[in-house]
Amino acid sequence: MAIELLRFFSALLLPGLLVVLFTRVTYNHIIGLVLTVALIAASAYKGYTTTWPIIIVDAFSLTVGFWYARKMKQRTKQSA
Repeated sequence: MAIELLRFFSALLLPGLLVVLFTRVTYNHIIGLVLTVALIAASAYKGYTTTWPIIIVDAFSLTVGFWYARKMKQRTKQSA
C-alpha cells in the first residue's frame, strides 16, 4: 500500500518537474516534453508503470509541467 502511494505521488510530481528542468536546460519547452516522455516510455518498458491510474496521473503531470514551462518561456521572452 505504501509503495503504491509513493508511486502515485511520484507520478504526480516528477514528470512535471522533469519537463520544467529539461526546458530550463535546453531552452525549448517542446524538447523538454519530448525528453520527459522518452524517460516515461523507458520506465513503462521496464515495467515500472503498470496501472492505468499511474499512466493517467503521469499524463496529467506532463500536461501541467508543459503548461508551466510554456508560461515560463513566455515570461522570459517578455522580460528580455
